[in-house]
Amino acid sequence: MSDFRGRFAPSPTGRMHLGNIRSALLGWLQARAAQGRFLLRIEDLDRARCKPQYVEDLMQDLRWLGLDWDEPPLFQSQRDDLYRDAIATLEREGLVYPCFCTRAEIARAASAPHGLSDEGPRYPGTCAHLTAAQVSERARTRVPAYRFRARPGTVSFVDALMGPYEQDVEAVVGDFVVRRNDGVASYQLAVVVDDAASGITHVLRGDDLLSSTPRQLQLYAALGRPTPAFLHVPLVFGEDGKRLAKREGAFALAELRERGVAPERVLGLLAAWSGLGDGSPRTLDALVKAFSVDALPRVPVVAREDVLVGALGLR
Repeated sequence: MSDFRGRFAPSPTGRMHLGNIRSALLGWLQARAAQGRFLLRIEDLDRARCKPQYVEDLMQDLRWLGLDWDEPPLFQSQRDDLYRDAIATLEREGLVYPCFCTRAEIARAASAPHGLSDEGPRYPGTCAHLTAAQVSERARTRVPAYRFRARPGTVSFVDALMGPYEQDVEAVVGDFVVRRNDGVASYQLAVVVDDAASGITHVLRGDDLLSSTPRQLQLYAALGRPTPAFLHVPLVFGEDGKRLAKREGAFALAELRERGVAPERVLGLLAAWSGLGDGSPRTLDALVKAFSVDALPRVPVVAREDVLVGALGLR
C-alpha cells in the first residue's frame, strides 16, 4: 500500500444518481490505481435533509458497483467536538469573530452584486470590528454565526486536472462563515477538519467546488494542517442543461438496479463519460488499469437520453 489516501464524501439527501456515482468511481479508481486507501465520509450536517435511509441506500449502491472502502465510514454529525476545537483554535489566534448579520442585511449592505461566490454577495465586514460591549449587547437578541477573517491577497494552487487556479478570497467572498448561528459547522470548516484528521492526501470531487478550495486552503494554513492535492472533475449535465445529479427516474442508481441493469453496463457508461472507455460494459479491474488523469475530460459531460438507453440496455 502507498501513502495515498482518498475519499468519497456524499451528503445523504436523496438517492444516488449517475453524476454522484461517477465522482465516487473516479475517486476509487484514483486510489486503487495508486495502490492507496479509499475512505467514505457521510456529510450529514444538514439534519433537516439528511436521512438514515439515504445512507443505507448509498452504501448499497456503492457495494453493488463493487466500490469498497478501507476504514469504517465517518459521520460528520458525530464529529462536532472536532469542529468546536478548530473554532477555539482559530478564536485564540484572533482569526474568527461573531457575526450577527442576517442574509437580508448582508445583501442590503454589500457593495458587490449577488452571485460572485457560492455564499452570495461578498460579506462587507459589518461585524468584523465590534467591541466586546457591542458583541454582548447584540448577543442578547441574536445568536451569532462565526466568520473567518479572510487573508488578503491571491490564493493560488494547481489542480491536477483543471490546472492553475487563483482567487482573492478577501476580495471575492470576504470573511466567510465557519460556524452557523444554529451551532453547526460550515462545509468549509468541516471538510478541512475531517480531511486533515483522516490524513487525506488527495481530494477528487466535482468542479462545482473548485471555487471553495482557496477558502479551504486558508483554513488549512490557519490550523497548521497539511494540504491535500486537488482534482476537480467537470460535472455531468442532462440535455436540458441541468446537473444530472438533480434528476430523477432512470438516472437514479437504485432505479437502474431495480430494472435489472448489470453493474458492468453502468461502469461502461461512466467510463465513457470519463475518457476511460467506449461505452461497452467494463469491470473494475479493467478500469483500474485504464485509469489516467490525462484521459479525464476538462469540460462538462452531456448525458444524451439515446446514449443512456443504449449503453444501459433500457427499453
